[in-house]
Amino acid sequence: MAWYEDWFWSDAYTHVYDHRDETEAERVVDLIEREVAPSPRAHILDIGCGRGRHARVLARRGYHVTGLDLSEEAVAAARSRTADNGLADHVSFQVGDMRTPVCDGCADGVVNLFTSFGYFDTDAENERALDAMATALRPGGWFLQDFLNAPYVAESLGASEHETPDGHTIYQDRWIEDGRVNKTITIHHDGQTDTFEESVRLYTLSDLTAMYARVGLDVVELFGDYDGGRYSPDESPRLLLHAVHAP
Repeated sequence: MAWYEDWFWSDAYTHVYDHRDETEAERVVDLIEREVAPSPRAHILDIGCGRGRHARVLARRGYHVTGLDLSEEAVAAARSRTADNGLADHVSFQVGDMRTPVCDGCADGVVNLFTSFGYFDTDAENERALDAMATALRPGGWFLQDFLNAPYVAESLGASEHETPDGHTIYQDRWIEDGRVNKTITIHHDGQTDTFEESVRLYTLSDLTAMYARVGLDVVELFGDYDGGRYSPDESPRLLLHAVHAP
């Protein structure tokens, strides 16, 4: 089983990334509304939606959202939380592989957020996923992808350790090998130790823009953080690409 097939649904994932919450999702959606300016009631696809935190924020803003994720458990949780929030009329969720298009030209916009890309073993598979996202866009539709900033990652490699409020000690080590950024995560709690792995293809900006061009996406704007800061290769913590689907 590939590492991404069960990691994102695990309890351990929620401890490691507990700061990735709906408050952060609000910042991303603020950026989308300010810089991309979707049309009111636009149909937006959230590819790699996880438990649906971005989808719910988009729905609260009045958009119609379809979320796609590989994990049946994550999709079930997303549906439950959406219903609890009274948003079921605005959001639907599907279990599926991002390499297969959700539709052909049905979406006004597509979002692919929090490094939900580059998981697959080959560049061809990753490009197939990007092509599927582009296929789902209507001509002139918009795309926003939130990815790692490769130069920034390369300068911040190494080990880190932190304690969660509920007593989990999380040790992380990152390194680059064969064009991928790899991470070993070790979690200590109540005398038990668990270890997990992540591995993401560390695409550069030039890699991504070339891939975009091949699937019919034109990059129109770059951002370096969730507040819309200007992208700087050496200083930006993230790489956010705003593109449009070439007619």
